[in-house]
Amino acid sequence: MAYLKGEPAAQQVVEILAEAHDRNIPILMSAINAGEVWYNIAARTNPKEADRAIEILLNLGVTLVNIDWPTTKMAARYKSKGGISYADCFAAALAKQSKAILVTGDREFKRLEKDITIQWL
Repeated sequence: MAYLKGEPAAQQVVEILAEAHDRNIPILMSAINAGEVWYNIAARTNPKEADRAIEILLNLGVTLVNIDWPTTKMAARYKSKGGISYADCFAAALAKQSKAILVTGDREFKRLEKDITIQWL
């Protein structure tokens, strides 16, 4: 979202994406989180712009990951601990299961630092 909204962290996101591309590191996003991006943009603009935003993410090399039951259960476990949006719990669960680094500026994730690796924006 920082990249798509042109927030101050957008340049840092560009650098992370470029490094991942150069090092052939997969960039993953759950379909749940892609839906969150889509509805946020559609609500502020229109569905066509939301479609364009998802297309931009795909063109940047983001792979959308369909969510299975084990990932859903892990996300639900994170949610049951409280303080994190359900959609964000899917990002955390995907990071945990993929042994990936979660890139975020959202301080909600602070409570999961012991469980997942986070790169703060």
